[in-house]
Amino acid sequence: MHKLSTRQRTLAAAISFAGYGVHSGQPVTLTILPGAPDSGVTICRERGDGTTTDPVPVHYSRVTRTTLCTTLDLGDSVSVATIEHVTSALSGMGVDNAVIKLDGGECPILDGSSRPFADAILSVGLDIQPAQRKFLKVLRAVTVRNNDAFAALEPYNGRALDLEIDFDSKVIGRQRMIFDWTPRRYYEDVSRARTFGFVRDAKILRQAGYALGSSLDNSITVHEDRILNPDGLRYEDEFVRHKLLDAIGDLSLGGLPIWGRFRSYKGGHALNAHVLTGLFSSEANYEIVGAEDLPLEFEAFEDQPDGLAVNHYLRSVGRS
Repeated sequence: MHKLSTRQRTLAAAISFAGYGVHSGQPVTLTILPGAPDSGVTICRERGDGTTTDPVPVHYSRVTRTTLCTTLDLGDSVSVATIEHVTSALSGMGVDNAVIKLDGGECPILDGSSRPFADAILSVGLDIQPAQRKFLKVLRAVTVRNNDAFAALEPYNGRALDLEIDFDSKVIGRQRMIFDWTPRRYYEDVSRARTFGFVRDAKILRQAGYALGSSLDNSITVHEDRILNPDGLRYEDEFVRHKLLDAIGDLSLGGLPIWGRFRSYKGGHALNAHVLTGLFSSEANYEIVGAEDLPLEFEAFEDQPDGLAVNHYLRSVGRS
């Protein structure tokens, strides 16, 4: 086994983004910095008075709202919304430790996918760290339901997601995607999928304070039986791929990558958060294991997107 593939990873340099929130419509700048070994993904936000909150773990226990996005409570009456595309890119590209810093209450939507975040990670590369990677290994199946919708985490000898959506729309209809995770597959098959919405819902959402920054530049817009975006879809089944993108981001709030299978039907942010709560409700449901103790070889973790530099940590010791 190639031992480097079992070690934690962080960004080789900081990456920054400027944009605005899809719901708030407010401008925001977000920076992702390298994180220390075993620190996980943490987040802090600049307050209006120029001070910055202390970094706190990006964790499911901090989820306060799941309406149309995932919102985290950072403490001291400070929150951050629409975190899922950022965390999806970090998880999907194999980043274990990072610090997210932003100066507003919502992460920038950019083009509505996680691709800009993934591209930035690709541009700076990753540093391998001396600490062993750890996983949440699912030992017992956990299922949460809302009428006919459900989300489940199940024992599985790998990392897989199986999502199905079913919309009353001729454009979307019923779509399913089964995804076995590697960074290359995430980058190529998931990261470009954009968020989506319906013209019929726009007025009600905006009156409720949502989708104030939504446009054809950052959302697939469906009107009756057609897509309004001039360039159409990036994937034939882009809708279910975006739901999968969201699920990867939401599930990363478990604090460690999950060794198991996630299944979902008509799911969303709420069920994603609830299934994590269910998993952690009993220590009999999971165990934390080191990568070197898992039963499979780790070729998958070497299946990187073309051009992603992964640096041995000994080369980066003392780097400023």
